[in-house]
Amino acid sequence: MAERPRSSGSSGKGRKPGPKKTSSPNPPGGKRSYNADRIVALRRNRQEAIAHAKEMTKRMGVEPVAKKDLAEDGERLHVRIAHSGLCSRRAAEKLILEGRVTVNDRIVAQMGVKVMPDDDVRVDGVPVTAAKIYTIVMNKPTGVVTTLSDPQGRPTIVRYLPQYGVQLKPVGRLDMETEGLLVCTNDGELALRLAHPKYGVEKEYQAVVLGIPDEKALQKLKDGVFVEGRKTLPARVEVVHVEPKSNTTGLRITIHEGRKRQIRLMCEFVGHPVQSLKRIRYGPLYVRGLRAGECKLLGKKEVDELRRMVGLPT
Repeated sequence: MAERPRSSGSSGKGRKPGPKKTSSPNPPGGKRSYNADRIVALRRNRQEAIAHAKEMTKRMGVEPVAKKDLAEDGERLHVRIAHSGLCSRRAAEKLILEGRVTVNDRIVAQMGVKVMPDDDVRVDGVPVTAAKIYTIVMNKPTGVVTTLSDPQGRPTIVRYLPQYGVQLKPVGRLDMETEGLLVCTNDGELALRLAHPKYGVEKEYQAVVLGIPDEKALQKLKDGVFVEGRKTLPARVEVVHVEPKSNTTGLRITIHEGRKRQIRLMCEFVGHPVQSLKRIRYGPLYVRGLRAGECKLLGKKEVDELRRMVGLPT
């Protein structure tokens, strides 16, 4: 609504002048300005990197390959490098912009290039070959951090991961005091989709909570509660057992999200904090049969089932 013009007449007497309005494109807190500045800085850094790569190719006496000379179909170059297990996709982009990547003996120093399976891709002259894909399930013990390295020196899942010559990364997280089924893989696309709430992968937990929840509390858990300002999606909640002597209740809770400490925060919200928590199922995968710290390599049939579930080809 447009601001009404102020009258200089007597009708304005007694009215305290309001703060002078200024037109600013930035919302309170300056978030838009920060994001805009960050985008500009990223673009500038990328442009400088591209210019540096082109200058370096000239010094080396090699002309960078033209995008039109490469395939329009196929796999993106930075994805091919990442799938080799050499580095992450972001690090692969940096290698490309630094002019350290060649395709069929010609330097590629630009993003968006695609390569075919028979193209010869090299980084610093070393051939890039596709790493074998492995997907495992682990029964994560309590007292272990779901990360590959921890600056605080706490025990991590690395000590339990099998050595296949590739870097297996966890799909989502289980907090330090939660045990149970954890999926780890070097298939980045599969991991991304499994963790995304869009695909609705079910995660089933066994929780022991303090107290005996009444029907109202159970219904709240089923309908969704507000966790950190955002309502959780509907969940399935079943009472497994009630222990009046210890004043605890065993619950089986199935959710479709993977928010940080979600089950613990949900139960705290309804006044029944979690005493122990174990994930027993992830999609079609179950933890039964695995001892704490034990891992199992998934076969093709199991991996194909996971991929179909999230819309990936088998």
